[in-house]
Amino acid sequence: MTTIDLLVQGEIATLTLNNPEKLNAINLSMWQQLADNMAKLSGDHGIRCVIIRGAGSDAFAAGGDLEEFVTARATLDQALHYHGQVAAALNAIADCPHPTVALIRGACIGGGLEIAGVCDLRIAGESAKFGAPINKLGFSMYPGEMEGLLRLAGPAVIKEILLEGRILNAREAYEKGLLTRVVKDEQVDDEAYASARRISSGAPLVAGWHKQWIRRLLNGQPLSDEEKAASFAFLETEDYKEGLAAFLAKRKPVFKAR
Repeated sequence: MTTIDLLVQGEIATLTLNNPEKLNAINLSMWQQLADNMAKLSGDHGIRCVIIRGAGSDAFAAGGDLEEFVTARATLDQALHYHGQVAAALNAIADCPHPTVALIRGACIGGGLEIAGVCDLRIAGESAKFGAPINKLGFSMYPGEMEGLLRLAGPAVIKEILLEGRILNAREAYEKGLLTRVVKDEQVDDEAYASARRISSGAPLVAGWHKQWIRRLLNGQPLSDEEKAASFAFLETEDYKEGLAAFLAKRKPVFKAR
């Protein structure tokens, strides 16, 4: 059975793309499960960080399940439904109020690259591979799926990936802005969960606000006076008072997302 497995350990949730016999290729059911799980986690105020990874060590995800395309994406109506579900899952990740970390081992191709691209951080092993060689398959990337990668790396990099269909190694992907950091393969898990713990130690409301304002500023429009005032909403929170009190008392703060 192909599944999206959810494991919650304290304040950190892990979603695992589980289809190892096909290098974690993602089928329609998995896209739907991914969207549902992200919606569930987004509403859970006890979660501070979400890690997304692939089952095993050979792949994050090697793209969509191409065998399914013959039956589930054969007509225009089917294609619109199918890729609408894909875009919904990607939007659910991008819109999650909690920070998200992609833990990447092995192949991160096509749909896998799209998932990683909408996460907040991407931590990969040295042997990971990245690309979307769909020009060799005769179909184009759905605009709703391309948007996250375009925001992340810009048009020049996305054109290189899509027009050449070349597979990038981890160092190339890092140099082009697709990755947050690259570590030795055996260190990927430790580094990703260490990153999640660092995120979890901060004020969760602040993490959500930082994500919100980064997205808002990227639209290029000047902030209104109302938005500028709203950026100081933290002044009324218990976590702000706790953060200052802990700093002055030289102790570790205890944030409660209030």
